[in-house]
Amino acid sequence: MSLSSIVLKKDISLKNAGQVTSYWILFGISFSHLLNDSIQSLIPSIYPLLKDEFVLSFAQIGLIQLTFQLTASLLQPMVGAYTDKHPQPYSLAVGMCFSLAGLIAIAFAPNYLGILISVALIGSGSAIFHPESSKLANMASGGKRGLAQSIFQVGGNTGSAIGPLLAAVVVVAYGRSHSAYFALFALLAIIILVYVGRWTKDKIKEMNALKKSVVIEDYHPLLTKPKVHKAIGILLILIFSKYIYLASISSYFTFFLIEKFKVSVANSQLFLFGFLAAAAVGTFFGGPLGDRYGRKYVIWFSILGAAPFALAMPYLDSLFLTSVFSIIIGFVLSSAFPAIIVYAQELMPGKIGMISGLFYGLAFGMGGVMAALLGVLADWKDIYFVYHLCSFMLLLGGVAYFLPNLRELAKQNSEN
Repeated sequence: MSLSSIVLKKDISLKNAGQVTSYWILFGISFSHLLNDSIQSLIPSIYPLLKDEFVLSFAQIGLIQLTFQLTASLLQPMVGAYTDKHPQPYSLAVGMCFSLAGLIAIAFAPNYLGILISVALIGSGSAIFHPESSKLANMASGGKRGLAQSIFQVGGNTGSAIGPLLAAVVVVAYGRSHSAYFALFALLAIIILVYVGRWTKDKIKEMNALKKSVVIEDYHPLLTKPKVHKAIGILLILIFSKYIYLASISSYFTFFLIEKFKVSVANSQLFLFGFLAAAAVGTFFGGPLGDRYGRKYVIWFSILGAAPFALAMPYLDSLFLTSVFSIIIGFVLSSAFPAIIVYAQELMPGKIGMISGLFYGLAFGMGGVMAALLGVLADWKDIYFVYHLCSFMLLLGGVAYFLPNLRELAKQNSEN
């Protein structure tokens, strides 16, 4: 029996087991993702306050982001790999408890070290949440993997968008201690995730029963192991290019607007919200478009398609046009991530938790490393130089041309 036949039997077995798209679960983890990423987005949103309160340099701001991102990224692949072998249905609720502790700590931290510890706690919660919830989205997809990832991820991007807006209204207006109110988000997420954990526990039992009669292979059946590794490498390059640019926006776009256009701190958060809201909308479309037209084309268009706007934006002298271009970039660029995640999961179907943790972890880690390096660069040169340099990173999107077209391979295999 061929490997492709085994995987085909696996898909049929799952459908025969009564697997359907569990929208309530998808909406539950999407809303929890919204709450989780609202908490996360609080961190860069209060950077201007922290900079003034503790008299920090851009390099020290970058170190805060680095601490958060590395804490989140380094643990994610390990969490995913562990839960692939030892499923933990209530791990999402446990992870949110770490975020709850970090929120309380960041509201009342007395010094710079306390801030670093606070963001490390929030990062640890994120490290548990992302690979587990991405794997759960795949479990609840009913075969509509792109749609499921988009529903899940649009919650996170929406949270990232409204977080700075809420920070402007609550924290920037009334002080850092008011970030403790975001603890209500964590408490609500814990309640939802306990319910989700009960569903997950039952689903794990069902899948364990299927595994006794169905072989789940680690690698795509129509590709050799070296070709899978090459494709994974290309996807990692694309994540590298995407998140270098996103790091420049999420951490320093407010400073860029304040310095170039003399907007207030509160108003700069509104422009950041515009970018992040556009990113949320783009995320929603990326997954279904990948399901329909093929993930390779969505990935290729998304990253390379945003490049012309990113290259032009630093030269614009109009605040309005800068805002419009940032919204276009956010929409186009963000559509790639659901397609990248599902494409990577299809390359290694037997290690969904590990591969989700790797790509989410790399995204977080790359953002953290680049935030720190870009902070040093901004201190050495200026914030304008940062945006001129980062805009060229999106040209790396051209390497998506070399990704194998999994849809065409499956079509050719079925014809043979």
